[in-house]
Amino acid sequence: MRPVRYRLAASLDGYIAGPRGEIDWIVPDPAVDFAAIFAGFDTALLGRHTYELTLQPGAPPWPPGWRIYVFSRTLNGSDHPAVKVISSDAGAVVRTLRAESGRDIWLFGGGQLFASLVAERAVDQIEVATIPVLLGGGVPLAAGAPRCRLRMMASSASASGIVNSTYAIDYPAG
Repeated sequence: MRPVRYRLAASLDGYIAGPRGEIDWIVPDPAVDFAAIFAGFDTALLGRHTYELTLQPGAPPWPPGWRIYVFSRTLNGSDHPAVKVISSDAGAVVRTLRAESGRDIWLFGGGQLFASLVAERAVDQIEVATIPVLLGGGVPLAAGAPRCRLRMMASSASASGIVNSTYAIDYPAG
């Protein structure tokens, strides 16, 4: 089964975007090899707000051949032919994707989509790059996620002060 990895940047106080959705506080880390990271994935899962950020001028394109799924109750799929818009039953869609062959699945954002997929036990790892900034408010990393234990798999700090942590999600029995 293909793993779903929630891979994102967050402020030290746990926000993935500022109060107005801004992400200008995310500093680039020259030590990150994005080509190597992208090589491990072939599918991305996005909520509507995150997807809209990827449509902004200057946003990099998705790697060729990737399948992009946008989970939204308001977007019309015919208006967004480059992606697959999913309007209901996110858990079932992700379970189907996990059962297919291929590389890992990147849960790119956001916090509400993450919470709904954790509730479905459909996320395997959280990989967070903690940026050394306090936002004081904004979009939470895990908006409304159910309680579950996390097990540290790896942690490292870069010269730029970013702390990269990888956790496995240990779901309660049952």
